[in-house]
Amino acid sequence: MFARVSTYRPAPGSTGEPSEETVQQVLGLPGCRGIYYLLGKENTSLALTLWDDEDALASSRPVVDRIRAETTAEQHMEILGVDEFEVLTHQLSD
Repeated sequence: MFARVSTYRPAPGSTGEPSEETVQQVLGLPGCRGIYYLLGKENTSLALTLWDDEDALASSRPVVDRIRAETTAEQHMEILGVDEFEVLTHQLSD
């Protein structure tokens, strides 16, 4: 499994939380396994998406780049960074 982590600075007074439409667009991409959106205390947020494999991660880049650009423009957010990782361990407790 692979992950993409996008770091944002939401506009003042906003969480920057993506719309349900945006979430569904991302989840509908081939190989997308899930999405988490995290809001930090220092007015930063993270979007974490999980992908089946490196090919799915790579092929999603152009579409996700477009979605990210549209969403940040609509919500007046700043993109602080985008990083990609291989997931070495993943566990959820019951």
